[in-house]
Amino acid sequence: MAWRLTGLVLSVLAVWMIAAAPALAQEAPDIQVVLDNLWVFIAGILVFLMQAGFGLVEAGLTRAKNVSNIMAKNLADMSVGALAFFVVGFGFAYGSDGGSFIGTDLFFLSGATGDLVNDQIYTDFFFQVVFAATAVTIASGAMAERTKFSGYLLFSVAMTALIYPVVVHWFWQGDGWISDLAIGDAKFGDFAGSTIVHSAGGWAALMGAYFLGPRIGKYDAQGRPRAILGHNIAFAVIGVFILWFGWFGFNPGSELAADGVVMRAGVTTLLSGAAGGVAAGAVIWIRNKKMDVAMAGNGVLAGLVGITAGTATMSPGAALITGLISGIIVVYSVLFFDRRGIDDPVGAISVHGVCGVWGTLAVGLFAQYADGFVATDDAGLLYGGGIDQLLVQAIGVIGVFAWVTATTGILFWSLKRANLLRVSAEEEMGGLDIFEHGAPGYSLELVN
Repeated sequence: MAWRLTGLVLSVLAVWMIAAAPALAQEAPDIQVVLDNLWVFIAGILVFLMQAGFGLVEAGLTRAKNVSNIMAKNLADMSVGALAFFVVGFGFAYGSDGGSFIGTDLFFLSGATGDLVNDQIYTDFFFQVVFAATAVTIASGAMAERTKFSGYLLFSVAMTALIYPVVVHWFWQGDGWISDLAIGDAKFGDFAGSTIVHSAGGWAALMGAYFLGPRIGKYDAQGRPRAILGHNIAFAVIGVFILWFGWFGFNPGSELAADGVVMRAGVTTLLSGAAGGVAAGAVIWIRNKKMDVAMAGNGVLAGLVGITAGTATMSPGAALITGLISGIIVVYSVLFFDRRGIDDPVGAISVHGVCGVWGTLAVGLFAQYADGFVATDDAGLLYGGGIDQLLVQAIGVIGVFAWVTATTGILFWSLKRANLLRVSAEEEMGGLDIFEHGAPGYSLELVN
């Protein structure tokens, strides 16, 4: 009896599956959409966590008397920046085009191409807003230990509401002047933002550090740089690992789909970061006869920035080479700016600005796979693609440099004229934690 009942149930189930097959087939694409949205949302959460990594790196590489100020700026970048990007930045970035320069749908989520009832718009906004916070917080470390909190807030709002969204519109919105630009078959490729996010933040950091001037005591009477040691190398290294962890959302998440490219982007991200750390550590060890832990950490970050543009178009071997070169570049770039009076306490200009440029140009050398931005396979110069891809990459790099340095230069000049940029000498010497926030960052007076 039991066997007959089981056979009957199986027969009914088989008939139902045959009858329901067309409906199940129609639902399959919806399942993929859900998976895509879920993966991009999870990737966005990983990028969100990077804010904690930035905070720890910056706090660890600066002095104890400014740790609360560092954390306050990172907190502001996410909270204030998210609101500014929601209100106007997202519309400027993804709004309908007004002369291929800036989006014209200005308010709230009206800049999205989809309907507000479509889940995709929320995924897109969430993933893009954490990128915007990353772009602005890059400048925080370069401006550390001498910036008024009120002036920094104004910069954070301007960066997330206008300056960064315009860059995004040019490249990622789909009909900006850079995304429309083609040289032969070559179109600009920056898969996850070596230039769009990192160099934009790096050039803002450069202008902030320039208009602020160096910290008191950074240079001797002859203009030679002195080391101002950070207070907690453990913070800095833990921050590097958090950033590295978050980068597995930053780069693979930029595929905007749950597919096989995600895994390749993860591997190229891993290898480039590791190679950057090894290269920077080796270079500074050879130069100074000691392995500088902070410089090695910056080498990891340099490798990660370097591969961000080409993470989906490069092979693992090319990613390794990109990371090695990034690690070498960052050491000499840090020394270059230090010797020319640009006081960048955490090396943000070099890690994000300079290595972002290198990573973007590296696409023109090593691009092997079409990635949705790079138009064809074997587009890189070293794969027989000619110089076209390298040229279009260079144009994009120059465009972002010009826009960000001009706009942030005007902004920081205005803040300086209004006495909203730099704290007084007394406040700087006493520490921003007390003078800007009312209390030391540590209960014990571990300040210097």
